[in-house]
Amino acid sequence: MDDGRQAKWWSRPATGRPGRDEPESRGGEGDAPSVRPDSPAPTRGAAPTDSPAPLAGQEPREPVPSRPAGPPLHEPDVYSTPPYGGPGPWAPAPPVQRPTPAHGIPVPPQAVPPQAAPLPPQPSPVHPQTTPVPSSSSQWLQYDPWGAPGQPLTQVGPPAGTEPGSRKNRRGGAFAGMLLLALVASGIGGGVGAYVERTGGLTTVELPQASHDNGDRAPESVAGIAASALPSVVTLHVSGTAESGTGTGFVLDARGHILTNNHVVAPAGTSGDITVTFSSGETAAAELVGKDSGYDLAVVRVKGVSGLKPLPLGNSDNVRVGDPVVAIGAPFDLSNTVTSGIISAKQRPITAGGEKGDGSDISYVDALQTDAPINPGNSGGPLVDTQAHVIGINSAIRAADSGKGTERGGQSGSIGLGFAIPINQGKRVAEELINTGKATHPVIGVTLDMKFTGDGAKVGEKGPEDGPAVTKGGPAAKAGIRSGDVITEVQGQRVHSGEELIVKIRAHRPGDRLELRLTRGGEERSVTLTLGSASGT
Repeated sequence: MDDGRQAKWWSRPATGRPGRDEPESRGGEGDAPSVRPDSPAPTRGAAPTDSPAPLAGQEPREPVPSRPAGPPLHEPDVYSTPPYGGPGPWAPAPPVQRPTPAHGIPVPPQAVPPQAAPLPPQPSPVHPQTTPVPSSSSQWLQYDPWGAPGQPLTQVGPPAGTEPGSRKNRRGGAFAGMLLLALVASGIGGGVGAYVERTGGLTTVELPQASHDNGDRAPESVAGIAASALPSVVTLHVSGTAESGTGTGFVLDARGHILTNNHVVAPAGTSGDITVTFSSGETAAAELVGKDSGYDLAVVRVKGVSGLKPLPLGNSDNVRVGDPVVAIGAPFDLSNTVTSGIISAKQRPITAGGEKGDGSDISYVDALQTDAPINPGNSGGPLVDTQAHVIGINSAIRAADSGKGTERGGQSGSIGLGFAIPINQGKRVAEELINTGKATHPVIGVTLDMKFTGDGAKVGEKGPEDGPAVTKGGPAAKAGIRSGDVITEVQGQRVHSGEELIVKIRAHRPGDRLELRLTRGGEERSVTLTLGSASGT
């Protein structure tokens, strides 16, 4: 409805409207547009009058009615000052063009939302100059001058990456990255600092170490003793038809004689093999020279071997309890093993063997006791003093788990109770075995009652095959010893059993004179006799 007043408005082009330099009029439905005769011709590129097709998914809009022509609201602005002159930064957009994008697909214009009520016809402002409007970009397709007042007129939204949220996100991401970098740097710095504190720097660690020496040791030290004695110690490997074993021995002379235990070579029998391995690793075959089960000693000989170094023999009578000693052998076949200890006791009477049951393999030894570790395989090896002289032949150990007394060849380990045959006895037996192939035993010519439980060694009532207990014409008969006498001392040393008497007698040579004390009918007597001789087995 026209109230006679003309509304004051600027040109506000909309999608599908004529250019800003083309006058237009608004009126009610059915009003035809009128054009003043002096109006300039429409500008090039003006939008067509037909209504644009609605975009996909949008409702079709009603066509915008044109406005009646009328005089301009203001005088033309010769300076083209916005909003009445040329377009400024906020000026309305030029008429919508329908550009054709790549591949020739036309872009439908955005529909204009329907207006609540048409505005009265207003005259279009007249401008002195008409400037051609270039084709609008795709951003004008979404421009709506009548909707959402207060929104930006010339852009759909802020460029990518300029939104406030994006800036906050980028700032937050940058802060998180800087924080992570700081944490990593602090961790690396802490690790480097700890490493520097531990190592004293970043350079290669070189620990202090003693300089190389010439390897010399004092001759009386364990190392010095071992260096001197090891070249003379050998390992024996024995094999027979029924069994095999390992033991130790040591060189007696340059001719190749080697002393060891009888129970070491016993598995070879009469046709077995004996192999000798020297400390240098060289091996050689050996042959049996002689053996004696009563002393548990044997001698073997190697042939075709030169440069042998005999081990010097000491004197076991000079040994004192507490003297340091070194044992060398091959425990459990570990060749060239060296252990050390002291002399724990002297003249310790021991018996070993007896596996045959007839007593023929029992050995009686007036032994040296040592705490130097001795194990199976050490048998036959040397027990040497601080001068690397042999003072004993390692032969037996006391095993904690056997419960059977002293063992010669069992597999029980050492508990610090080792026994060695004194070298003085071993020297005499070895000489006899080398010279004659047999050893002699000193005897007094009596048969002992081995079941006697009293203190001392009692002479039996009967001898072998019901013969006399005192051998006629023997050493005991000549000294006046009778059946039933109890011998209590030999050379001043107390005797507590028959085994101890045998041990004490065998500690001497045949022909030695001994002083004995005995008890007869409650009276003590002293007798002197000269030891006889008997062949060993």
